[in-house]
Amino acid sequence: MAASRTMRCMTASPKEQPEVLPAPGAEQYPALDLVNSVVTLPGGQSLDLLDTPSETERWLTAHGLAPKSAELQEGDVERLRALRAHIRSVIVSKVHGRPTSEADLEAVNEALTRTPAAPLLRWDPVLGLHRTAVRPDAEFLDQALARLAADAADLLTGPDAERLTACGSTPCSRYLLRHGRRHWCSTRCGDRARAARAYARRTRSVTVQ
Repeated sequence: MAASRTMRCMTASPKEQPEVLPAPGAEQYPALDLVNSVVTLPGGQSLDLLDTPSETERWLTAHGLAPKSAELQEGDVERLRALRAHIRSVIVSKVHGRPTSEADLEAVNEALTRTPAAPLLRWDPVLGLHRTAVRPDAEFLDQALARLAADAADLLTGPDAERLTACGSTPCSRYLLRHGRRHWCSTRCGDRARAARAYARRTRSVTVQ
């Protein structure tokens, strides 16, 4: 569902915009990519792909969650950001082995139940009885929220849940599906983490001498 692409800082000029590849697992699970749509970059910049209605429309369309004709208002963006925050909180609790907040569970479940789970039975003079999409395009946002919430629930209760981990390179705030001993969301973060460890070893060596 998730399209292969890079993140760009919305506040930087085109020449300054950092590119960040999707974290491992983010293309498999759109809900994980949603959580990672806001991140702290190495230089301390805050990157948010849901910064404006137009950026949010592009994100949803790229993930097959909205028609190309979609038009969002700021209130719609706030709903998606709110779900992102709740899913992120549940993932953080899972990764750190803490109890999950009831408020977060209620928010995810509310999104899950906003639309019917199966295509509806309808009738019109031309087609007669037929099944249609869950909701008309006019209500695509409810569908998108429900699909993202369902994807998060599948991730958190499925076999990949134990592979969830936070990127091990400070200050990166992204999450990923761990592969082997890899705890970094990108090669760049891995290089920084190794460089930081090497620097710490050199510092300790100088201190001991």
